[in-house]
Parts: sequence; structure tokens; C-alpha cells
Amino acid sequence: MVDRGEGAIVIDVDGNRFLDCNAGIAVVATGHCHPRVVRAIQEQAARLIHMSGTDFYYEGMVALAEKLAALAPGGGPRRVYFGNSGTEAIECALKLARYHTGRDKFIGFLNSFHGRTLGSLALTSSKYVQRARMGPFMPGVTHIPYANCLRCDYGQRVETCHVECVKVLENRIFKTIVPANEVAAIVVEPVQGEGGYVVPPRKFFDELAAVARRHGILLVADEVQSGMGRTGRMFASEHFEFAPDILATAKGIASGMPLSATIARAEVMNWKPGAHASTFGGNPVSIAASLATVELLEEELIAHATNIGARMQARMHSWPARFSQVVQVRGLGLMIGVEVSSTALRNRLVLESFERGLLILGCGDTTIRLSPPLVITETQSDFCLDTLEALLGDA
Repeated sequence: MVDRGEGAIVIDVDGNRFLDCNAGIAVVATGHCHPRVVRAIQEQAARLIHMSGTDFYYEGMVALAEKLAALAPGGGPRRVYFGNSGTEAIECALKLARYHTGRDKFIGFLNSFHGRTLGSLALTSSKYVQRARMGPFMPGVTHIPYANCLRCDYGQRVETCHVECVKVLENRIFKTIVPANEVAAIVVEPVQGEGGYVVPPRKFFDELAAVARRHGILLVADEVQSGMGRTGRMFASEHFEFAPDILATAKGIASGMPLSATIARAEVMNWKPGAHASTFGGNPVSIAASLATVELLEEELIAHATNIGARMQARMHSWPARFSQVVQVRGLGLMIGVEVSSTALRNRLVLESFERGLLILGCGDTTIRLSPPLVITETQSDFCLDTLEALLGDA
């Protein structure tokens, strides 16, 4: 039962202190209650809390849209739609892809997570419990294997594969299940989040882009969890020189305030006023928090995430050799996954870490995710790794 937080620390109602290495599921990018974010929220709340950006602009909304448009990978003119959550950003992307292309079908990936509203849930495939008793879903979604090179569905090795997980589209899917000219978009997480913090190779994205270009299919990057500095770049797509037509982001965008953004090439986001809208999307208080967040990310926290993440992973690199229960350590920046030998062990490590004052979460079937606030210090990161090493040694 959390009472308050500061930086990477949260304190419960009994006064117990915890190192928060999940950041509210990768949300509080600048840490809990960063003074500059708090000040921006307080100042804006005293001026204007709501007017609805559907009907009236705010200066902050325009400023943030311009900033996100400039930061989006790929360059060129962009337009931005503001919502309240990650799933809303994905719903916007789905509607926009259909509107722009006149097509109605989508390609998604197994073990993906895109949200729990009915459109995004049709794409989500990380756990059956998220879909059980919820159907029927939005029709027209076909799932294919993601580029999980630890457990390749095609029995290949990353060094020698021919990106079979993408080539299956032209070799089989477009021939037998869905015509390519009916596919509006391919929706992909640059780093698979809920599915296990899986980092694909660069050639996965190169091949996706080639297939999309050949068939006039849009590319949608779900950067809800991987965006906003989490991987040591503003967007994880930048690590792969991947330039999506539409990018959805949320979570860390406003350090805990509800906000999301769907950023698209200007010629793609060409719908008429009223085609899509949100009463609360782009709330002025959330916008103010986001502007302060982006400033902090650019000034220092993206670089800090790169450095601390590299420091942590350098130490963790030896874990598979030192601990027989560790299968793989992988990640970018401060989006780090530790895959262990069983679900039972993973769940036990999560619980025992909590009992020792460390908050972590699971993802995938057997993976621990580390997604601390980007303000985590070297001392705090050492405590995190000391705790996990002690528990792995005991196990």
C-alpha cells in the first residue's frame, strides 16, 4: 500500500522503503514526484485544468505536438493526436491506418501487447487471460511470430537466418490467408514489452520495411513502453533506424500523468476534423507535465539511462555462466529483461525481492523486467543487482 514516492524510492503506509525498479510499469520516467514536473503540474493547475483540446487549443498542446513531431524517427512533417493511455494511442493508429489506406486488415505478432480495449486487444497476444471471454474481437488481424532469436519459431540462428519471421508474410500469409492489398498496417513493438523484453535484430526491421514498401502497407510502431528515453534513445525505433509511418507512445510521456500521443506522417494523418477526438486527450495539466518530462529527458536522463543501463548489463553479462537458472540477460538502456529457467522461479524471485525492499515485475513466461525510473543512481542500481544476485545464489 504505497503512501508516497521520491525519485526511485517509494514508501508504504507503514514507513517501509522500497527501491522501485518497475516505475509504475515504465511510467515515471523522471522518477516519483520530480520537483520540476511537480512544479509544472502545480502552476498549470492554478491556471487552467480543462477546456478540451477537441474544440480549443492550448499553447502547451501546440508546443508539445511540435516537439514530438520533431523527435519522431524518420524526419519529415508529422501530425500528433493526444489521448489518455497507450491503448487509446493504438486505437487511434488502427483507425488512422484504415482511414488513410481504405484497407481493413492488420498484421500483428505473437506474444505482443498493445492494450485491452477491443481494437488493441485484437492485436494483443501475450496471455490468454487478457482475451478470455472478451470476444469476438475486431476482425482482420493475423498474428505471425516475433523475432525472438532465443527461441526462434523457425529453428534459425540470428547470424545465419534469412528473417523467416518476416518472409512468412510473402511466402505464406499473403498467399493463403489475407491478400496483401487488403492489409492496412503491420503493428510492431520495437522491443517486445509484456512478451518478455525481447530485443530483435536490426534486419527484422529492415525486412519489415521492405515488405511494407512493396505492398503499400503502413508500419505502426508501438512505443508505449519502449519510448520516452526508456532504451537510451527517445524512441527505441532509433536503435534500428526504423522509421514507422505511425508511432504510438504513452507511459513515460508525462511522468505519471495520463497522456498518450499518436504521431504520424502528415500525409497519413489526413482525416477530417471530427473523424477522431477525445474529450480529455491532451489535458493541459498532463501536457505541462509532459513538456517538463521531455526537457529532463533531453537535458540528462536519456544519457543517464544509457550509462546506467550499460553499467548494469556489463555486470549482468556473467549471470548465465554464474547462475544456472539464468537463461539470458537482454535489453537496451534501462529496459532490461532477465530470462530464468521457469515461471515458478521467476514468480518466487519477484516476491522475495519485494520482501527485501526491491520492486520488480515479470513479463513473458519466465522473464523478470527491470524498468526503473531513469533517475536511478549507481548506488541504487547496485542494490538492485546485489539483491537479485543474492536471491539467485540462494536459488
